Amino acid sequence: MEQPHISVAIPMLGEAVNLDSLLDCLRRQTCRTFSLYVCVNQPETWHLSNTEWQQSVVSDNLLTLKRLSQVNDINLTIIDRSSKGHGWPDKASGVGQARKALMERIAAEHDDNEIVVSLDADTDFAADYIRQAAGAVGHDGASGALCTPYYHRLAGDQRIDRTLLRYECYMRHYMVNMLEIGSPYAFTALGSAMAFTLKAYRHAGGITPLQGGEDFYLMQKLAKCGRIALLGGTVYPQGRVSRRVTFGTGPAVAMSMDSQAAKYPFYAKKSFQSVKETYDLFPILFERDVETPMSAFLREQLKTDDPWRPLRRNFKTPQLFVRACKERVDGLRILQFVRSLACHEPALLDFANDPIDSLDSYRDHLFAKEMHLRAEVGAVGLS
Repeated sequence: MEQPHISVAIPMLGEAVNLDSLLDCLRRQTCRTFSLYVCVNQPETWHLSNTEWQQSVVSDNLLTLKRLSQVNDINLTIIDRSSKGHGWPDKASGVGQARKALMERIAAEHDDNEIVVSLDADTDFAADYIRQAAGAVGHDGASGALCTPYYHRLAGDQRIDRTLLRYECYMRHYMVNMLEIGSPYAFTALGSAMAFTLKAYRHAGGITPLQGGEDFYLMQKLAKCGRIALLGGTVYPQGRVSRRVTFGTGPAVAMSMDSQAAKYPFYAKKSFQSVKETYDLFPILFERDVETPMSAFLREQLKTDDPWRPLRRNFKTPQLFVRACKERVDGLRILQFVRSLACHEPALLDFANDPIDSLDSYRDHLFAKEMHLRAEVGAVGLS
């Protein structure tokens, strides 16, 4: 069987320190039918900045461009959005813009069958990762996208590792609950841990170039348009403090423990059960009005006295109506809802004081549970 062609897409901002490790991972791949697309990027104004970190990024990006230009054993396309005269306008900068530039170049050069593997420069992966990711997406139409399992590398710094482990446990706790209720939006969106066909990407309407969270919104659109596979290798991002994005792992790791606990609590299981009860009532809502656990929240969010009436008017069969309800009550709405309930579970461990080994063991427990559920479910989405 002919191997599919694959485009590996990686944004870079201040990543020279990770370049050798990344290229080593790529050179070790058992699958050789891939091309590498890299977007080295920063705002144009950083060339005139007096900020030490921004100046260091400018120098780092110039070094990255020089070293990438010397790579001759990988089919490499470099998108330069960092050297003088090529940086982003301030109002249109960030990782979302970089990912969009990468996807636009790949889409311009390949047909619908192309598989895009999205990675980050600080991420390690096994020699068969690209092959596994491409196989999980495939061309049979069953799943047009992949949400890859991930596992952050510890930094060896007590303060960083504690906040990293707490944040990862928060994400895994959320994912486990979403999988247990059978949510079509049970995915953890990381830019370093996703893949999709160009057909699925185009059908979903492409990526929105946000300063952060662009990966979440893309995966949500992919879930609404098709199926997202949940198994296909594992990636190992660094657990590092980062100012590259406005929210996500890097900023969360930089938080104090109290601030992180306030922003990222462990939501109670009964909050997710309220979501499931609402989904279970969608077929009944097609026939008649009934109050759901989420109705009051949706009335407030959508500024309407009846969130369901427009859907009944526009979707004339139970199947189409239920799908429309699931599109409306999507992953973002679910997160907003469980936040609004402010019903939290106490953490099983004291992340500020318990031994790192105990915290890491709890992370491993949640990881094993999540992987078991991923295997049971296989894929999520609305198709």
